[in-house]
Amino acid sequence: MGQKGESLREEFYFYTQAWAVGYHKTPLVKDIRLRLKKGEILTLIGPNGAGKTTVLKSVARQLEPLGGMAFLDGKRLEQWSNKELSTRTAIVLTARVRPELMTCQEVVATGRYPYTGRFGRLSGKDKEIVEEAMELVHITGLAHEDFQKISDGQRQRVMLARAISQEPDLLVLDEPTSFLDIRYKLEFLSVLQGLARKRKLSILLSLHELELAGCISDKVACVKGGRIDRYGTPEEVFTPGYIEGLYQLAPGRYDWQTGGVELLPPKGAPKVFVLAGNGSGTPVYRRLQREGIPFATGILWENDLDYPIAKKLAAEVVEEKAFCRIGREKVDRARKLIKDCGEVVCTLGLEQAGELYPGLEEWLKMAELKAPSCRILGRH
Repeated sequence: MGQKGESLREEFYFYTQAWAVGYHKTPLVKDIRLRLKKGEILTLIGPNGAGKTTVLKSVARQLEPLGGMAFLDGKRLEQWSNKELSTRTAIVLTARVRPELMTCQEVVATGRYPYTGRFGRLSGKDKEIVEEAMELVHITGLAHEDFQKISDGQRQRVMLARAISQEPDLLVLDEPTSFLDIRYKLEFLSVLQGLARKRKLSILLSLHELELAGCISDKVACVKGGRIDRYGTPEEVFTPGYIEGLYQLAPGRYDWQTGGVELLPPKGAPKVFVLAGNGSGTPVYRRLQREGIPFATGILWENDLDYPIAKKLAAEVVEEKAFCRIGREKVDRARKLIKDCGEVVCTLGLEQAGELYPGLEEWLKMAELKAPSCRILGRH
């Protein structure tokens, strides 16, 4: 194996070298280099059809690799017997499972089959592990429900409990949050994070929710164009401009710091000026975008909560550098925009402005004189 191979085997629980995966002897993703330590979470992201699921199915040995090598606990993946592999890895894929006439508890209990005898009888310890797995993902109340009659989101949690009951060292999940509402997405990923931290479980998964990938992942692998396009920590992957290229988004649609996305701004000269700041303008920006009304806004410091959304949705943002007093030229530009716009919306109160916002009260009076339709939100 060589010195390098020995080093990789000692450091990583699962890793690949020049691995290639695909279908019908045609590689879809080549030269795959993945590294996963005990207790780490590695997330695959990338556009639909890039090959994320193909990689995961190959790790699960549902597809034959087309080149290179993959190692699990220091041993070539193909050298593990099916029985050995079923006690070390657990798989939760997006394919719908349809067990006939089984309760949720019975489905979870199938995760113990690699450990039972020929007749599949559960010991007292097996039953305790099943109950613990169900409690962990909050599905104890579904124990006696027909698996076929519960929601997709509930099924996903049942299948996670089944995987946990296998007591694997490596957990592989394909888009596990797809059918979950926001509460259960967060709960689901919190459970995974807890398994990684407390049980040193290695987790390999794919996600479409980039903001969640940035929160949960120790490492992120970006799949695009038949290869791993970028690999590293979330801080190394989610950099300015990269995600737009990965997903072929229009420039500026994705906020690399928050993981948020916005629709395209309305076209045309601004018809409304929004006096905003401290996060108070964002709901107004989005409403104007929905109504197709181009707008300008300001004066915003570059570290203001409203600033990222304003830059994506406004026709013009009057902005000032963070921690600086607002310059006279910025004030003059905002005044002109107020005069040119047919309507002014103010989301600020005088108490929010602080010493650095010059003459807000004067601005409001000017806005009211300029546009009788001036709306000062929060005033009665």
